[in-house]
Amino acid sequence: MSFYAFFGAINQGLVYGLMALGVFLTFRVLDFPDLTVDGSLPLGAAVSAMCVLSGVDPYLSLIPAFLAGFLAGAITGFLSAKLGILHLLASILTMSALYSINLRVMGNRPNLSLIGQDSVLTPLREWGLSSTLAGVALFLVAIILAVAFLAWLSRTEFGQALQATGENPRMITSLGVNIKVTIILGVGLSNALVALTGAFVAQSQGLADVSLGVGTIVVGLASVVVGETLFGGRRSMPIRLVAVVLGSIIYRLAVALALRLKIGSFSFNPSDLNLITSILVVGALMFPRLRKAQAASRAQAGKMNRA
Repeated sequence: MSFYAFFGAINQGLVYGLMALGVFLTFRVLDFPDLTVDGSLPLGAAVSAMCVLSGVDPYLSLIPAFLAGFLAGAITGFLSAKLGILHLLASILTMSALYSINLRVMGNRPNLSLIGQDSVLTPLREWGLSSTLAGVALFLVAIILAVAFLAWLSRTEFGQALQATGENPRMITSLGVNIKVTIILGVGLSNALVALTGAFVAQSQGLADVSLGVGTIVVGLASVVVGETLFGGRRSMPIRLVAVVLGSIIYRLAVALALRLKIGSFSFNPSDLNLITSILVVGALMFPRLRKAQAASRAQAGKMNRA
């Protein structure tokens, strides 16, 4: 792998690490399968792009993108918690609605070009950094801030309620916590991080597209599963958060390597990304079982030798 490809994969792993943290909040912390992210990521991109094109500072445009994502997630949480709609169906309904909303936000256009506009990377480029290295530096800072915030949040009363809602909702309800509000806020925060990712991606790539979020949930789950498999999933919350980010980076590196893999006349194409992702997720899910089976086999062999 070339130097450029390596840091390009690191760049992608970091920026989509924010999205993976959002997916981690819903799927692992809240135990809330949420497909809204496929719509909230392009929502963040669309809102940020429109703000930049309207003359808003690129960094300030991240705020309305974050809030728009929070609102989208809160709607999913409201549909599920307050109206009693199955969480998976609620997220599908919101995701479907967001497709039309994203088109509206972008002026009924499928994409918006940001080429020639200032972006969050512009100040770093002016310091002499390439686009790739500027992205790595900026997104690394964003990841550190996000992990620090979520680690702090997990120690607060709300964060404890958030975790308890996913692990034992009956118990936390008996303690007087309104889990409906917790779900709404938790899913909202998750999608806010995803929308923030969309804003970063749009500005770094110079394009906001209505189809930008296709497959987001699969990539997010792949990052979470890979991170938990390699670094453990039952540790403290800060370590779990870091593991998710590392999982996102490793996933991107694995994809980059797979796209350059050649076995005889066979090689992967960029169109095979979903296939590569599925293979990685299956492998990550099977690895702990194989490791346990191997450990059990060794233990059995040891007993037989002692006998």
